[in-house]
Amino acid sequence: MTNRPAVAEPVPADWRLYPPSSLPLILEAALACFVEQGYHGTTIRVIAGRAGLSVPGLYHHYASKQALLVAIVSHAMGELWDRSLAALEEAGDDVVRRFDLLVECLVLFHAHRRELAFIAANEIRSLLGQARADHIAARDRQQRLMDDVVAQAVAQGLFTTPFPREVSRAVITMCTGVAQWYHHGGPLRPDELAREYCTVARMAVGSTAPEVTT
Repeated sequence: MTNRPAVAEPVPADWRLYPPSSLPLILEAALACFVEQGYHGTTIRVIAGRAGLSVPGLYHHYASKQALLVAIVSHAMGELWDRSLAALEEAGDDVVRRFDLLVECLVLFHAHRRELAFIAANEIRSLLGQARADHIAARDRQQRLMDDVVAQAVAQGLFTTPFPREVSRAVITMCTGVAQWYHHGGPLRPDELAREYCTVARMAVGSTAPEVTT
């Protein structure tokens, strides 16, 4: 039996574009089951049936239910990281623009990849040992992108918040929370929601810039 890691979603030339997920079929089945029943409420037999495999057939690809969860959350964090770097690259050296695009990127990801992001956030409690440590490290690395941008903007007098680290965490929490409630077909498209969140985030950091540039 083998553990085949998920390959991070290739980021399109435009990081705002979200083609259908290319998760392997087994991981798509596991993700759907985890969303519906939770990690601990899902059995390997249920996942195998959803993927159209026997239990031994599933074990040929992934050694355990834990291995499936690790592959899913690793995929989620890898795709978000790559998209975030692409957004920051587009923004260049303009620190306020970097803030805006990072917020936009986070909102778009948590709306378009809602189920993937939901499991990556909610099932951290189910990760074991080194897998849990690796996931926390990836989450902290993602947080530092926002921390650095906010700190730079405060240092340049562009954001007036006296609590840059706390506000940075609040903005991240606000954006990642989209995965908890967003559904397609609601009153706002992901891009519209991202624009609103950029405005709210600017208010939170005490931005002195004249307008949101997304």
